[in-house]
Amino acid sequence: MAKIIDGKAVSAAVKEQVKDEIARERLDIGLAVVIVGDDPASRVYVNNKKKACEFCGIKSYEYALPEDTTEAELLELIDTLNGDAKVNGILVQLPLPKQLDEKTIIEHISPMKDVDAFHESNVGRIMIGNYAFLPCTPAGCMELIRSTGVEVSGKECVVIGRSNIVGKPMAMLLLHENGTVTVCHSKTKNLAEVCSRADILIAAVGRANFVTADMVKEGAVVIDVGINRLENGKLCGDVKFDEVSEKAGYITPVPGGVGPMTIAMLMKNTVMAKRIQSGI
Repeated sequence: MAKIIDGKAVSAAVKEQVKDEIARERLDIGLAVVIVGDDPASRVYVNNKKKACEFCGIKSYEYALPEDTTEAELLELIDTLNGDAKVNGILVQLPLPKQLDEKTIIEHISPMKDVDAFHESNVGRIMIGNYAFLPCTPAGCMELIRSTGVEVSGKECVVIGRSNIVGKPMAMLLLHENGTVTVCHSKTKNLAEVCSRADILIAAVGRANFVTADMVKEGAVVIDVGINRLENGKLCGDVKFDEVSEKAGYITPVPGGVGPMTIAMLMKNTVMAKRIQSGI
């Protein structure tokens, strides 16, 4: 039976560390969160980010814009925030309404304030290993792996999913820690066979209960990034938890696994942004 990796406990430790750092050094830090429209899931995420900021001692500035906001209006706001010294990090909550181009919006955020690490220059830095910010979800996954005591170096690592937000940067972070990395996707042949070789398996495909026990190596570390809602309203991950937990060595639950880590790593990135901007 797998040991459960408690994302709530690991994230609480990260936030406590951030809180102590801010208090000890008396850092004055601000995070601007922009939300366009009233998507219920986005609203939950934004509220959770505000709570985390309050706990850590980071000032939170929320900009709630109407659904019909134009691209010009949003870009003008980002320009203002880029130039605002009290704002150290800028986060535009995704997804955006269809009239707004996500790529254009993300590229308009100053790379030094891009605490999501989605800007092309920050993505490039991750590729070469010369980065200040890490995308919050992959960085959180790495913290969860570390919490197990399992070394990434020399391990077979498989990432299911190749998104720019999770899959690709996740592969890079594992590679930077000397993992042997395979990225799987919809065109991968013999997917179950490839996955079953993994000492560390990251599921980020966005399909409920996609990973089954036959795809998992005995004793593997399984990190489930997926958040899917079933017809009965229950949340579940990309991994069929009940059967995979009988075979894995370590596994993250959904909810309570990767989710809390994403916000904790955002807090960490915001402190890093302050340090870069202040030359600390």
